Parts: sequence; C-alpha cells; structure tokens
Amino acid sequence: MLAHEPLIRLAAFLGVLCAMLVLERAFPRRAQRLSWRRWPANFGLVVIASLLVRLLAPAAAIGVALYAESQGLGLLRWLGLNGLVGGVLAVLLLDLLIYFQHRVFHAVPVLWRLHRVHHADPELDASSGLRFHPVEILLSMAIKMAAVVALGAPAEAVLVFEVLLNATSLFNHANLALPAWMDGALRLVLVTPDMHRVHHSEVREETDSDFGFCLSCWDRLFGTYRAEPAAGQLGMVIGVVEFRADQEQRLDRLLTQPLREAG
Repeated sequence: MLAHEPLIRLAAFLGVLCAMLVLERAFPRRAQRLSWRRWPANFGLVVIASLLVRLLAPAAAIGVALYAESQGLGLLRWLGLNGLVGGVLAVLLLDLLIYFQHRVFHAVPVLWRLHRVHHADPELDASSGLRFHPVEILLSMAIKMAAVVALGAPAEAVLVFEVLLNATSLFNHANLALPAWMDGALRLVLVTPDMHRVHHSEVREETDSDFGFCLSCWDRLFGTYRAEPAAGQLGMVIGVVEFRADQEQRLDRLLTQPLREAG
C-alpha cells in the first residue's frame, strides 16, 4: 500500500472532490453569490502549500513514521500496541491532536491571523476545505510529524489518517443539503456539513465551537459541540466581516491577509 501512497492520496482526493462538487450542484444547502469565482484563489492556496511541503518536508508524515519504525521510536511501539490495535489508536489520537490544534489556532492571536484566511471565505463549499494559508499548512505538518514520531504511529495508519482528514475536510465544508435523518445519524460519528458550518459563523461564540474535522465525539467530550447556529442554517452569516469583500478573495490578498489587522 505504501508503495502507491501518492497515487492513493491523489485518487482519494480527486474522487471525493468531484463527488462533492457534483452533489453540491444537485443538492445545494445555501444559495451562493460568488460560487466558483472563489475557486482560483482557494485552489491556488492548496497548490502553493503542496509545493512548499514537497520542497521543505518531502518525506512528510509518512516518511517520519517509517523513520520512527526503523529506530523503534514511539509510545505505541514501546507499549507493544502493534498491528490493527496500534493503527486504530494512532488514527484516533491523531484526529484528537487535530481537534486540539484547531482550538489553539483560534486561541493564539498570531496563529488566528493565519487560520483566519480559512474563516474569511464568505461562502462554503468543498473548495473551502482546501483554503488554508501555506504557513498554517507547514506548521500543521510540523506538528503532525512530531506527533507521529512521539506516538510511533504505523505508516499505514498515517496514510489512512491523511486520506480521512482530507476527505472529511472536503465533505464537511461542502454546500450540501443532507436529509435531516441522515445528518442526525452521521453526526453521531462524523462531522457533517451542517455541524461544521456553525463553526464558520461570523458570531465568535459559534466560531469557537465544533472544532472537529473528522470525528464529532471530541466536541461533545470537551464541551465545544453546538448543534445549530442561533440564526439557523439559512439565516447565519458566514465569514469574517472585515474580509468579506470580493477583492479580499483574490489569491494575493489571501496570502497577505495575516499581515493586516481586522477592523
């Protein structure tokens, strides 16, 4: 499986992205004004970030997992938690790490400036799940690599986690209307589009809720779960008020946004 890691990740990414774009068009949750006109900048960010990761950390998380394995490093390995048990635990703990990392990026002002680029999207669709400042992506990768070594996460589990993280980010940012019964059933386990949309409200109390990307249990466990926005799914306002203007959605403005004050 690891020999085909780039192909597996690319196929999963393109498959989920295409599926979300088709489903969004067939079953839209909210009316959009800009829609695809936001895509060049949103996709431009992920291209720049991907190139920087390949340049600065070509081995990435899977590479350091293989290194840790060769050196016998990591908590799970020291505890003798190998095979399927170790792999499942690694995926769960890495998802928990992303939850807490997300909370830290909201709480620390300099990190919020970077993460604000993601929240400043005035509309949500699958492309929003890729809209992260390249510096945030590099910091996130560094944190993830350190966690993989500390845990001794199996390389196969890291690949599964990376695919899941990417796929669920595309899914839970999608402008997709799920039937209420399906949303209710899914969010018992996964973060759904309606659940994550609350997190993109311009109301700060709602922005600081529903931090999960993949599993919904962390928000419930740590008291950050919010079922619905106060104004409702169709009435809520998405984004950051100071950066909602059309010109702020250009790639150059997104790259320099962390250098500018809000308000």
